[in-house]
Amino acid sequence: MKEMTSLERCMAVLDGRMPDTLPVVPQSFMFAVETAGYKIGEVNRNGRKMAEAHIVSQEKYGYDGCVIDFDDATIAEAVGAKVIFRDDEPAIVDEQQPVLKDLRDVYDMPIPDPMSSGRLSVWLEATERLVEAIGDHVFVMGRADQGPFSIACLLRGTTQFMMDLLTEDPKLIADVLDYCRRISAVFAKAQKDAGAHATSIGDAFAGPNLISPDMYRQFAFEPERKLVEEVQDYGIPFSVHICGDTTGIIGDMGRTGACILEVDWKLDMAEARRLVPESTVLMGNIDPSFPLVVGTPDDVDAAVKNLVAKTRGRRHIISSGCAMGRNTPEANFRAFIAAARRYGSYEELCRLNENL
Repeated sequence: MKEMTSLERCMAVLDGRMPDTLPVVPQSFMFAVETAGYKIGEVNRNGRKMAEAHIVSQEKYGYDGCVIDFDDATIAEAVGAKVIFRDDEPAIVDEQQPVLKDLRDVYDMPIPDPMSSGRLSVWLEATERLVEAIGDHVFVMGRADQGPFSIACLLRGTTQFMMDLLTEDPKLIADVLDYCRRISAVFAKAQKDAGAHATSIGDAFAGPNLISPDMYRQFAFEPERKLVEEVQDYGIPFSVHICGDTTGIIGDMGRTGACILEVDWKLDMAEARRLVPESTVLMGNIDPSFPLVVGTPDDVDAAVKNLVAKTRGRRHIISSGCAMGRNTPEANFRAFIAAARRYGSYEELCRLNENL
């Protein structure tokens, strides 16, 4: 097969075509910042430096796509949340100072302007610069920060919002989540306008580390589904990531209609491939701790080989199963890329699928 560019590789998978080799799009913003010699604290308010970090890292290691991310606090900050900035770790929302002191305050909350509210424009600048520099041959996913349920937790305070789910009027809860969906959509659409090839959300608070599958279906699923529909109707592929062992909700995540699901390392990828529609691209899911940080290159090679065997390369973008550590050894990351090229090659994928 003719060799593809990184962008062509990713678009082939999104279109349901066989690539020359499975693309590698790691969740590597912290690793990229470290590779470029920065600290996250000097990058998270500087779109030029974030773009530069991704360019330096992608050119050094030759992977196929960059996921633009800064932290989990930016949308909340854009509508008034207090944020704690740290030198070596991503910024976080100060949940001790909630924006929604009463859920009914949501009716007076603003819709952010992507070009002027908080740091949204910083993320978009990073997207624009990265697309201009390498977007003609490298896949650029401009993350749109957090999903609706997670934004609600950050604006209200997670503990208090969990209590609200049990005690407040369901219509009021629905209105809060719908507001959070609308502000997430604004940012996701702006990523398309900035030139991103795809956009995405993380909705970790909607996952099994915090709420049950039944609660996900009751509160988080419909806002996610509406968000996916609105953004993809705008003309850009959308991805959803939820941390933890999402076995109990991965089928529901597939029903959101998202083009891509970013699968955490705690979920078996064969099970994910079985439970979501064939048309859904699975992105993941090598454990970012072992083998990527504390394993050996041989451990990494074996993990990637096993991963590809589980999906047989069907609609699969190889990635880490959550954000990579900035302390990932270079030898392990190079082994990650090399193994993806070896076991995800067109010839190997044909072999894996020849008896199906």
